[in-house]
Amino acid sequence: MVPERVRRILRGPRAESVPALVGTACTFIGLIDIAAGVFPRFRHSRMHALAEVLPGALGSFAAALSLSAGVLLLLLAHGLKRHKRRAWRAAVILLPAGAAAQFAYRHSVVGVVLSLALLALLLRHRSEFAALPDPRSRWKALANFVLMGAGSIGLGLVVVSAHPGRVIGSPSLTDRLEHVLFGLFGFEGPVGYEDGVDWTVGYSLGALGLLTAVTTIYLALRPEHPAATLTPDDESRLRELLERHGGRDSLGHFALRRDKGVVFSPSGKAAVTYRVVSGVMLASGDPIGDVEAWPGAIERFMDEAKAHSWTPAVMGCSETGGQVWTRETGLDALELGDEAVVDVADFSLTGRAMRNVRQMVKRIERNGYETRVRRARDLSDAELDRIRRAAGAWRGTDTERGFSMALGRIGDPSDGDSVIATAHKADDGEAGPYGDLKAVLHFVPWGTDGMSLDLMRRDRSADPGMNELLIVAALQASPRLGIARVSLNFAMFRSALARGEQLGAGPVLRVWRGLLVFLSRWFQIESLYKFNAKFRPRWEPRFVVFRKTRDLPRIGFAAMQAEGFVTLAVPRPFRRRTPRAPRPCAHIRPVAADEHEARAA
Repeated sequence: MVPERVRRILRGPRAESVPALVGTACTFIGLIDIAAGVFPRFRHSRMHALAEVLPGALGSFAAALSLSAGVLLLLLAHGLKRHKRRAWRAAVILLPAGAAAQFAYRHSVVGVVLSLALLALLLRHRSEFAALPDPRSRWKALANFVLMGAGSIGLGLVVVSAHPGRVIGSPSLTDRLEHVLFGLFGFEGPVGYEDGVDWTVGYSLGALGLLTAVTTIYLALRPEHPAATLTPDDESRLRELLERHGGRDSLGHFALRRDKGVVFSPSGKAAVTYRVVSGVMLASGDPIGDVEAWPGAIERFMDEAKAHSWTPAVMGCSETGGQVWTRETGLDALELGDEAVVDVADFSLTGRAMRNVRQMVKRIERNGYETRVRRARDLSDAELDRIRRAAGAWRGTDTERGFSMALGRIGDPSDGDSVIATAHKADDGEAGPYGDLKAVLHFVPWGTDGMSLDLMRRDRSADPGMNELLIVAALQASPRLGIARVSLNFAMFRSALARGEQLGAGPVLRVWRGLLVFLSRWFQIESLYKFNAKFRPRWEPRFVVFRKTRDLPRIGFAAMQAEGFVTLAVPRPFRRRTPRAPRPCAHIRPVAADEHEARAA
């Protein structure tokens, strides 16, 4: 009878662990091959014998091939870990080629057998490598050229400096850099070597240059597969769902962003909108539509994530949404923060709790400011254009922020139910580029009797308190507009901040609150919570849904990219930029909560 341990060894690794195993092996061998190609003594060490089980064994015969193979293996490893079909195809082609080279040059039967064994493992578990390519564009070719070029120059400097005992003279850093740049293009540089080392260095630099050129050309010429966008038909179907079920979630209207993709349930009664960022399939808010049809839309979402090997995640879903997501998918949920919701019927400026807001509003009104709160459809085209230009100029960042809680447009004809609150002040004959306009708030519909704050922008030269003034004006005008509830900013980790400052809070909670206060210097966590609390809202918890705890850093980084807090996109040199207003004087200190985009931090 064969022992259980032996049977497990004979069966090999589990199918689901093969991609991670092969990807890790490629990473390890790739690093060995790079070291073998750069440092001549390392090529003869016993450690490099491990590299013979993969195509990196070519580095035993030529430093240039070892170097380029190592870089290719590092590039290939991530795709194998993500179950990518094209990465599998590349490995299947590369493994037998490496095995043939080993047998032809060194007659290494062991290396050939191990390479073919790994090939057999990939062929046996080919069904594990079925993920489709990610959305892409040709801008990635330029990004590849910049990153690979920089990496090749850095690695080339190491190659040029790896033979100190055989260098003729004492070349400076400038000479070595010039030698690298010439070598990447296949020309001889100013640094000389003894004993034929110049051939090894020259081939290595040429291989790096060729690798950079080939990968860039491939990315530039391959068919473009742009990121998903919301088609007019998809938008029409989503609007129909929002008309029937839009009152459920205050974030529902933000699903109409046109830079999102969408999957519908088989019945068409529910949908999930998303964006793919850095391999994360990021949904926001609750599914749109009938709650009973949510499981069908969620299943389609998970199938799409599996087909591309994307990491599924949901940002800012409600408690009900989080329960459905976790029940239907087995994912986990973590409280992310709270949404501030004001019931219009309960709002009043009277009372001690509203004293600061009341005094600020009265002071601003005495300074000559007036407010106007109207539906977007009631504004003229000229006024909408002026508001759009002002909002763009008053934006505090170069990129438009927002994803889960921002619409990304103002005054679109299809968004006529949106509410725009503006603050005005006569400029005493010195009208600015936007006339008497000093601040703008934009709200999107929340069902038939609610609205959600989209953005807050103000002229930095205006008096402090513009946001408070306009929020109060919007709340006071809500009964006239048929609005019963207003969703304000989203406050991250609100409960931790609130409990951490209470009497009797434990040491762990106090430390956590202290860390959040420290991070507020950059991300406006505490200031946004305190700004929301001024209006005495009720707090609705919001959650992040994720698959594994180790995915949280990746999901957080992808969310920051989607929200515009981290920009990794290739710059477009000919993109038209919106004129920016001049920076304020040093004595004008912006209010921390002026930029509404921080709600989605």
